[in-house]
Amino acid sequence: MKNKQAAIIATMTSKQVRQQVYISQSLLLIISLICAWFIYGSFTFFSELFEGSVTEIMLYGLLPGFIVVIIDMVMYKTLPKRYWDDGGINEKIFRGSNIYQIIMLTMFVAIAEEVLFRGVLQPSIGYIATSLLFAFIHIRYLFKPVLFNSVVMLSFYIGFMFEITNNLGVTIIMHFVIDCSLALYLRFFRRG
Repeated sequence: MKNKQAAIIATMTSKQVRQQVYISQSLLLIISLICAWFIYGSFTFFSELFEGSVTEIMLYGLLPGFIVVIIDMVMYKTLPKRYWDDGGINEKIFRGSNIYQIIMLTMFVAIAEEVLFRGVLQPSIGYIATSLLFAFIHIRYLFKPVLFNSVVMLSFYIGFMFEITNNLGVTIIMHFVIDCSLALYLRFFRRG
């Protein structure tokens, strides 16, 4: 599967891979709305999930996000590439993207995934089930033990931040800081 995926990605342009990400994340948002309607009967509960202070977002979103980024960058610098290589998807997306494209894409991913997993699913199916489900949708990491364990731990960490704050803004900002920082690092600083 990995070789087939890598071969497909190799034939695509950066723009095509970005478009596929936007399509998949749009589907997650649609699923979020459908699930929210069936589980809660309305969308009004979403506004309650954004109540919180800027201090809370900084303390539980930005700071932990940057801690994760530092840990990941240390991993990139110390572990052989085979441990953190995702089959070339991130390189294809981000090395061919400008800063604006990186910011827009990583913000869209953070919003789509956090609305579904923390906003809709975690309050209804619980912290553990949601964290595991979040990790398993990142299937391209499943046979990469270091990446998969990293995603599992990250999923539980983000879920825990939601548990203690009940603030979707915290998890969206944390997710965005991690994805955007690592994408910018990949685009401008990391080689090989």
